[in-house]
Amino acid sequence: MPDLSVYSIGILARTLGIPAATLRTWEERYGVVVPGRSPAGHRLYSRLQVEQLRFVSAQVSSGVSPADAHRLLRERAVTGMTQRDSPFPAGLGSLVLLVERDPYAASFCEHFLTSEGYGVTVAPSVERALAETVRHLPDVAVVDLMISGGQGLRLCTRFHQQLDLPVLATSTMDLRDDALAAGASAFLDKPLQPRRLVSTVQALLSRGTRPTARPH
Repeated sequence: MPDLSVYSIGILARTLGIPAATLRTWEERYGVVVPGRSPAGHRLYSRLQVEQLRFVSAQVSSGVSPADAHRLLRERAVTGMTQRDSPFPAGLGSLVLLVERDPYAASFCEHFLTSEGYGVTVAPSVERALAETVRHLPDVAVVDLMISGGQGLRLCTRFHQQLDLPVLATSTMDLRDDALAAGASAFLDKPLQPRRLVSTVQALLSRGTRPTARPH
């Protein structure tokens, strides 16, 4: 999966507990973790860079100077540090594709997911969702089954069969069995509860495969 630069400095500051000013200072002083930039010039970090900064933060917390922590990070990079080298929570650094037709519901879900450290891409239609998977392959998809006139079940099947992508299906209708039969990994009734949404996404990411249990 491509290592996308999608995580803002604000998300890193809140999730890692490192002030944004410190992150900027480290970047300018040591030049080891250098984020990309959005078209507007905002810093955007990749999942690997998030892990690298987590490593630096842990070293500093243990008493190592920032300079030495970055030197150690550079040495790890030379020896081949990968995205899976350190323990990494399911939230931070994972990309969620939110396929939602209601802009208010999409904004609501996006807020709670990003506050937990997820990157979120919103797609208001099936066509947009498929296009987004070509641009940036997500780690998990949250699919409103009524998307694009009720094409959500077909989208679940496509995501499961063609992309092997964990899917959380959502609907105001009782479509749990239909969603799971179509390839969804889990189902939640709408309106969504923030904690239930986040915990279900976390469960799908941590398992890495379709769960046998059905979240309620």
